[in-house]
Amino acid sequence: MIRPILIHPDPRLKKVCTPVEAVTDEIRDLARDMLETMYAAPGVGLAGPQIGVTKRIITMDCSKEPEAEPQPMVLINPEIVWASEDLGSYEEGCLSIPDQYAEVQRPARVRVRWTDLEGAAQEQEFEDLWATCVQHEIDHLDGKLFIDYLGPLKRQMITRKMEKLKRERTREQA
Repeated sequence: MIRPILIHPDPRLKKVCTPVEAVTDEIRDLARDMLETMYAAPGVGLAGPQIGVTKRIITMDCSKEPEAEPQPMVLINPEIVWASEDLGSYEEGCLSIPDQYAEVQRPARVRVRWTDLEGAAQEQEFEDLWATCVQHEIDHLDGKLFIDYLGPLKRQMITRKMEKLKRERTREQA
């Protein structure tokens, strides 16, 4: 089921998420909905709080080439256990901040530990877009948005655009 994506500013996007206690059928259904929502958006990553669920769960698939096989990933309670000193810069966007993009510098490589949908511990190193995406989504779980890395003027400008977008969408639905 495709779920509605929250648009910034929304207080739920600034909350620190609680860990997932156990991988249940409910969590597996949530993961399926998140993947479906992410692909429909379309996006390369989605975090629980973006659909109003304050649990530590993210989905991502950074295989962007049209002929590439999808590589959907679900990471439950993800944590970065190592980050490279060298940085990478990507123009980031966010499904909760539509049509707004900005360069953000982050570690170029990260090692992440998480629980999969079978309840097993996983650990993997990510680089390039995958590294940026996993860090961006984990930030969501900690109540942080990519615009929090920007200067106050740019952040304020984007926030005002999102407030205007939300007003327009509310009027369209009325």
